[in-house]
Amino acid sequence: MRKLLVFNSVTLDGYFTDQNGDMSWAHKQDDAEWNAFTAENAKSGGELLFGRVTYDLMVSFWPTAAAAKMFPEVAEGMNKAPKVVFSRKMDQASWNNTRVIKGDLAEEIRKLKGEPGEGLVLMGSGTIISQIALKGVIDEYQMVVNPLALGKGRTMFDGIEDKLNLTLTSTRAFQNGNVLLSYKT
Repeated sequence: MRKLLVFNSVTLDGYFTDQNGDMSWAHKQDDAEWNAFTAENAKSGGELLFGRVTYDLMVSFWPTAAAAKMFPEVAEGMNKAPKVVFSRKMDQASWNNTRVIKGDLAEEIRKLKGEPGEGLVLMGSGTIISQIALKGVIDEYQMVVNPLALGKGRTMFDGIEDKLNLTLTSTRAFQNGNVLLSYKT
């Protein structure tokens, strides 16, 4: 059975987007070590999962010439990877290797986990995370804590109705001040 990993950047005060939904701050902390980490992650395989809002952000950048120039290895990985967008409104996706899935999120993710292939990675998509966090379908959270505070914004867990207990499995500090925290459920 495939595992579902959530990968997101957050600020010191716990936000994954600012109050306007912007998360560009997460991409301004680069250095050689961080760039090597993100390039290696992009090559690691697996199927990428997005909510529609995150999908719209991703498809507006990664298939572009600017992305290929700025982040060639990451852009290649993002564009080659199989992708799923969860949406009630979309009928088809324009980004290559992307399928649209409608229906009950937890049930659809259970089906995906039962399919053959490499792991699943949910990126961004805080609305989806908050809907499935307590449904037993997420196996691991990887959160990159960025060394800044926003004061206002949105957390990945807005609206969860009960406490979510996690177990820390590893940490990694980067030269740019980012810290990767890995938790299992």
